[in-house]
Amino acid sequence: MNVAYLAKRVLIAVLSLWVVATAVFAMTHLLPGSAANIILGTTATDESVQQVRQQLGLNRPLWVQYVDFVGGVFVADFGTSFVSDQPVIDMVIPRLNRTLQLALVATLISVVTAIPLGVVAASRRNGWVDSVISTTSYVGVSIPSFVSATLLLLFLTTPPLSLFPTGGYVAPTEDIVGWAYHIILPAISLNVIIFAYVMRQTRSSMIETLESDYIRTARLKGVGEYNVLFKHALRNGLLPAITVVAINFGWMMGSVVIVETIFNYPGMGKLIIRGITNRDLPLIQAGILVPTAAFITANLLADIVYTYLDPRISLGEG
Repeated sequence: MNVAYLAKRVLIAVLSLWVVATAVFAMTHLLPGSAANIILGTTATDESVQQVRQQLGLNRPLWVQYVDFVGGVFVADFGTSFVSDQPVIDMVIPRLNRTLQLALVATLISVVTAIPLGVVAASRRNGWVDSVISTTSYVGVSIPSFVSATLLLLFLTTPPLSLFPTGGYVAPTEDIVGWAYHIILPAISLNVIIFAYVMRQTRSSMIETLESDYIRTARLKGVGEYNVLFKHALRNGLLPAITVVAINFGWMMGSVVIVETIFNYPGMGKLIIRGITNRDLPLIQAGILVPTAAFITANLLADIVYTYLDPRISLGEG
């Protein structure tokens, strides 16, 4: 594994988070209005506004506020909620844990279903199996998450089927079966579009890989088709699919609001809505930065997996 390559990717990840943190600071501090006015409302007196500004440290020089804010982001300190007067990180951690569970289950479903189907479609290119799988992927891309969530809620949680609960959450440490029942429908809702993208990307990359010279050589040597597909071609064919999985994992972290609302799932999405509704700036800032950090981390992990799957990257050629 190339340490220099990974160090470069880590530096890019840190710089990306810094850029986003800077943009969030600019939006919440440099635009018209202030946090004090948001807290007190439009009828607040100048004296009360100045008092709140002093309590929040908003009367300090702007560069001091900036250094304090960005430094806090890198140590997961997002300040105190304006509404509940609790540390924002204490409010975020349990919600983030639940959203991560949801995103990981949705990702796992897409990996164990979409990748094998993409391989099968590529190996049966232009056949009826390929047509069925490809058509399914096009349908999946066309269905927004809120539509799939609503349909699943209507058909699987109400009579006559009533197979799953209508919403809520159960911790896996309390009841693993109950946890699975509560998380499966929201995860499937998030997975519909991801499944389609991962399957299509796997199919495309596998077709390209199967047409390469080393695959033709393996077949000429009499290597069985199963070994050709899953031992020789899949290793290289997975690289673009990993990118899609990583990108969509980050997308899920920032796009769970609708699904979590439909299923009454107590994750980051509902916390962000609460922050917006109450005009709670520290909570809104955390709602932007935490999914961003998750997206950056997912892409960094994808780069690490690259170094394992592609020897050229490990040798510094990536």
